[in-house]
Amino acid sequence: MRTRALSAVVAGVFAVSIALSGCSQSNEPVIAPVTMDAGELQGQTVELIVDQVLNINTGDLAVESYSGEVADTAVAEFVAGYTDGSATFNPGVKALSVGTTEVVLSNSDGGIQDVTFTVEVTEKK
Repeated sequence: MRTRALSAVVAGVFAVSIALSGCSQSNEPVIAPVTMDAGELQGQTVELIVDQVLNINTGDLAVESYSGEVADTAVAEFVAGYTDGSATFNPGVKALSVGTTEVVLSNSDGGIQDVTFTVEVTEKK
């Protein structure tokens, strides 16, 4: 009798663990960001897929000194860089929907010309 009860408990725990492990897994693949230096973007076309991010490396310049203007905000959005004390987050552009848009990247520290580039967003596969 004890063996049967123990088997039922083990089977129950096994079933619950399988059910919970299914909840923690996502069918969505992780989309790696595209990283480029700010100085490399001038005149370029950057290809992204929906939900992918362009991570803009600002080099020695403060990440907070950059701003961006996206021509078609339905296609992409500029994400400002910031520092939260223990980590620094680069500015970037997030792909929102299929299409093409121009992005103008500016630096408030002056002495640096605006960087104009194109973002081309395609559908997830």
